[in-house]
Amino acid sequence: MMDTILSFAKMIDHSLLHPTMTDKELTDGCALAARHHVATVCIKPYAVPMAASLLKGSDVGVCTVIGFPHGNSKTNVKVYEAEQAIADGAREIDMVVNIGKVLSKDWAYVSAEIKAINDTCVQRGAILKVIFENDYLPGDHYKIKLCEICSQQRVAFVKTSTGYGFVKQAEGGYNYAGATDSDLILMRRYCAPEVQVKAAGGVRLLDDLLRVRTLGVTRCGATATDAILTEAKRRGYA
Repeated sequence: MMDTILSFAKMIDHSLLHPTMTDKELTDGCALAARHHVATVCIKPYAVPMAASLLKGSDVGVCTVIGFPHGNSKTNVKVYEAEQAIADGAREIDMVVNIGKVLSKDWAYVSAEIKAINDTCVQRGAILKVIFENDYLPGDHYKIKLCEICSQQRVAFVKTSTGYGFVKQAEGGYNYAGATDSDLILMRRYCAPEVQVKAAGGVRLLDDLLRVRTLGVTRCGATATDAILTEAKRRGYA
């Protein structure tokens, strides 16, 4: 398929998740998403009705997050969050796994939770993306097991990060790696072919988007949407 600005745009979930974002910033972000014809706007849960109204009739979907950003809510709370978000107009749900349960290797709990939320989404005409928060997972075996569970449960996407999984560094500050190439390669390798991979955290340039696409990524979370697509236009993509 020929590369076009629209094909790049449809790889992007335009992210509007920062805790400090005002109603005006959220409204302006929805307008930007519509102007660029991205795949979805990924917006905070309370703003889903607003986004659904603003984007009605457009080709931009509404995505939101549950159990965000740390994944610590009880399963029934996450299910309720998903139900409410879908009722409000979201058609894509990005859910954070219970990271403590992953690190405890309580795979029965992790699998049951993903199944409960995925079933909720599918039954209501939505899709689920499962966020691993890879910065918190030491070693590949946790990520591989999550890929296997998500494949068994037939979720739509696996996703690297929230963008807020800050880890304390040696000098005392906090930072995160986000969507690393090695993690994307691993996730694509160990997920079933029908499970897509979303990169989030660090995709800020058109070259970043092009690079992760070669690794098998089909969707990216991005705040730098305008810069990415403006650069595509500058390079002569139609």
